[in-house]
Amino acid sequence: MNPAWSVVFFTVLAGFGQGLAVALAAAVLLGALAPDSAFLLRGLAVAIALLAAGLASSFLHLGHPLRAWRAAAMWRTSWLSREVIVLPAFMGLLVLWWGLAWRGGPAALLPWLPALAIAGALLLWFCTAMIYACIRFIQEWAHPLTVLNYVLIGLSSGLVLAVALAAARGEPALAGSLALPALFATGGAGLARLASFRRNAHLRPRSTLQSATGIRAPRLAQISMGISAGSFNTREFFHGLAEAAVRRVRIAALVLGFLLPLLLALAGWLTGGTLPWVAAVGVQAAGLLAERWVFFAQARHPQNLYYQRVA
Repeated sequence: MNPAWSVVFFTVLAGFGQGLAVALAAAVLLGALAPDSAFLLRGLAVAIALLAAGLASSFLHLGHPLRAWRAAAMWRTSWLSREVIVLPAFMGLLVLWWGLAWRGGPAALLPWLPALAIAGALLLWFCTAMIYACIRFIQEWAHPLTVLNYVLIGLSSGLVLAVALAAARGEPALAGSLALPALFATGGAGLARLASFRRNAHLRPRSTLQSATGIRAPRLAQISMGISAGSFNTREFFHGLAEAAVRRVRIAALVLGFLLPLLLALAGWLTGGTLPWVAAVGVQAAGLLAERWVFFAQARHPQNLYYQRVA
């Protein structure tokens, strides 16, 4: 597939925002963070800003952005429609939580809002992942690892960001309580993504040249691509790069998205310093952009059996 950068940025930014919200909610529920603290207000504001930036970037690939509301109409059958509904609802929940925490809202509501925020983040991750996992003819996506990767990568990025913010804002106790979960989430996310890369490397197309063209001859050889010039099919369903280039981006995604952030987070945990955590956020952000690009680029649409790649 040909990755749309607007969707790449959307999924990465939204993942950071969801993960940060989950980290803050868990800290409040476990008593590591006061439900009306100034840091909670700042953290929620950052999470809302990340989600809003991701939502804004998702509009860039729409031909008619003013008609985007129509995407919610098919919620009974479309995971994309469900995501379109859940995302603003989740953002509204975080805004409500921020407002009640800022104004000193009813104490009876405050314990429920962190739990609802965690549930909303998980539901949004599930909806986003199922947009791709439900497409059965793209084998690279149609697997439970797709859902698992979205959840673990979001948790990893959000926890690392939460520790970096806590360390930078002079909250050593909170940073210490979230550091170990951040390490485990980053390591788990890296292992899960490596497992999906290994699985995808051994996949073989279920479609054949015969099924792609409708020609039932037992022996069939294609000597030219299925179209003589560029078209929607050749632009949208293939990224145009050689497999060696995709492999290099995949390696960069693993190193920058998981390995280096894990090492930096470990250094920050052992030394109690702020700089390693801040560096981990920057490195991981770059790595996750590469990871999400590979997620789309590695998906092999069956139509490419007929519309041959142009190298």
